[in-house]
Amino acid sequence: MRDEVVTAPGGVRLAVRRQGDPSRPIVLLVHGYPDTNAVWDEVAEALAEHFHVVRYDVRGAGDSSRPAGVEPYAFEHLMTDLGAVLDAVAGDRRVHLAGHDWGSIQGWEAVCTMPGRFASFTSISGPCLDHVGHWMRARLAGRSLRGRRQAAGQALRSWYIAFFRTPVLPEAVWRVGGWFFTTALRGEGVRPRPGHPARTLTRDAVAGLGLYRANMRERLRDPRDRRTDVPVQVIVPTRDLFVSPHLVAGLAERAPDLSLRTLRAGHWVPRTHPGLIARWIREHVTRVEGGPLTDDERRSLERARVRPRP
Repeated sequence: MRDEVVTAPGGVRLAVRRQGDPSRPIVLLVHGYPDTNAVWDEVAEALAEHFHVVRYDVRGAGDSSRPAGVEPYAFEHLMTDLGAVLDAVAGDRRVHLAGHDWGSIQGWEAVCTMPGRFASFTSISGPCLDHVGHWMRARLAGRSLRGRRQAAGQALRSWYIAFFRTPVLPEAVWRVGGWFFTTALRGEGVRPRPGHPARTLTRDAVAGLGLYRANMRERLRDPRDRRTDVPVQVIVPTRDLFVSPHLVAGLAERAPDLSLRTLRAGHWVPRTHPGLIARWIREHVTRVEGGPLTDDERRSLERARVRPRP
């Protein structure tokens, strides 16, 4: 395992961790809010047997820089950071990207705006914000009672977004202590262990509020037309308290090489099901790379593929 620091344009320092054989395909893991790259520890260890695994603390988290304010957390800067990491660890090689929560939200932005840098993408519990905006509009504007119920269900799951965008109060709540975050983890069967939750949890949570304040309103109110030809695998935890499984509807129109995997689990599947998540990422990467697969793996991948409508 090797730790290093990558300095992005603007002077933001990003703490990067590598493990596995550098000559093998690169898998880049991006964490969500309010986690650090340590949420991937178990998954990374399993993947490092087959790939060169890279992960980093995004700006505002862990051992990376914490710019003050809201604007520094806009997608523009997040993509600049990601590009700097890619330059440092991959050069002109395409990488296999996997993201969880806000790491996945960033991943969608990346594969839609700079697809040439990625060989594949695995999305976990973090939808494309633009797709969510279009999805919500279509259901609220339609006559289907089912569609409106689905939109209402996602709105209830997203209650915290409005709270995080209010001034002052979220910072005050986080500074009282992160007990509610630990309680949420325990509710999913996630036991604290060294590195997760991070010792920097309170500072990470306060800084990371900028993610919600800089990006949510613009993308959900005025969604863009985001598409990608990068092979995408979406892992859908059906018991996710924050992301509705119905959000995958219509996704194949925006990501035509699409695979869907579902499991009965909550939001933090990198911690609760690390072996399964690592296996599905490995199978997806191996399929894209043209590597050897067992018959069971090949059948599993075929079942996961979403076929375009005739």
